[in-house]
Amino acid sequence: MQKYASHKTVRYSRQRERLLEVLRSTTSHPTASWLYDVLKPEFPNLSLGTVYRNLAFLIEQGLVKKIDSGSTFDRFEAKTSLHYHLICHECGTIIDFEGRLFPEIDLVISKEADFTVEGHRIDFFGTCSTCRNQNRNNS
Repeated sequence: MQKYASHKTVRYSRQRERLLEVLRSTTSHPTASWLYDVLKPEFPNLSLGTVYRNLAFLIEQGLVKKIDSGSTFDRFEAKTSLHYHLICHECGTIIDFEGRLFPEIDLVISKEADFTVEGHRIDFFGTCSTCRNQNRNNS
């Protein structure tokens, strides 16, 4: 049994632990399907539903974030520190940007809107350098 952020005791799951390990080891912001494909050889009885349930649990615990990138499939990451995403509208690549932009933004919004900000998310949409170079070469 393990205790998580919700303080309730949850049965240990090797699949859940491996899912988190895989997410922590990649910067690719994978889909649930990609995670399933990576873990299936190790866990032959694994189902895509189990992957989604474990992702939902890890999100609830604050260990994983879901990224709505505007594509058909949700993407996931285990990086929970403040950072921004650069999302290519051509190939769907998601790039992390670690710089702190306007660090006072939470305080300004809190004061001006009389709202307690607990965090924020900012995504930037555009074209990555790989797609830009391919477009130049195809012109």
